[in-house]
Amino acid sequence: MTQIHPSAVIDKSAQLGDDVIVGPNCVVDGGVSIGSGTILEANVVINKNVKIGRDNHFFPNCVIGGKPQVMRLTRDSEIGGLVIGDRNTIHEQVTIHPSMHPDSLTEIGNDNFFMVNVHIGHDCTVEDNTVLSNLVQIGGHCKIETGVWFSGLAASHQFVTIGKWCFVAGLAGITRDVPPFLTVSGHYPPKVRNVNKRGLDRAGLSEQQQERIFNAYKKLYRQEGTLLLNAKALATEYGLDENVQAMIDSISKSSEHKFGRYLEKFR
Repeated sequence: MTQIHPSAVIDKSAQLGDDVIVGPNCVVDGGVSIGSGTILEANVVINKNVKIGRDNHFFPNCVIGGKPQVMRLTRDSEIGGLVIGDRNTIHEQVTIHPSMHPDSLTEIGNDNFFMVNVHIGHDCTVEDNTVLSNLVQIGGHCKIETGVWFSGLAASHQFVTIGKWCFVAGLAGITRDVPPFLTVSGHYPPKVRNVNKRGLDRAGLSEQQQERIFNAYKKLYRQEGTLLLNAKALATEYGLDENVQAMIDSISKSSEHKFGRYLEKFR
């Protein structure tokens, strides 16, 4: 049974699924849909046209779907949407912005864990099973692939892609794409430090798959020559598995933009 606190303000056009809980002083705007089992604790604001799946948990003072922080947008500017999947945990004071374009979306997948004060900018895609720790800041148009783990106070420049099962160390400033399965830290420039062994384990990869990734890392980052040339050489080897190929593809794509941000090609 849906539970709505008397102090909550819910637009008549909002759609709430079964067993949704809406706490004190929440605001749910027009065109919002919220799936079954989702909880909004106190003072959560869900802005217009946000679509939320099942069994999500929003802690106090989240603002979800507020207008993107783009200087040219005005009060009357049309903006896009925000879609959030299932079983996400979204802690206190998290902000997630919809697309700045009327026909586009910001997309959040399933089973993500966002800690206190995380910000996810407009037009981002966050896939599944990610962890964004306290005060992580994600600029607009970024892609955070499955299993990525950001430590506290790390940040990402706009248009950056962080490959699946990467680990971003605390206080890092990510200004260019990061291939899958790696650990990266520092800023200006951030540096790849090693393979994210814990991420490989979380991904459920076999020992053989993990060994291939470690061998690929050594050929890419521990041999003489540029990263791109090393990736091209690795690509010629016979029998590459899909994980190593994903690393090569990421390096190749990011090289197409002068600052190493593949998605910025579509700006």
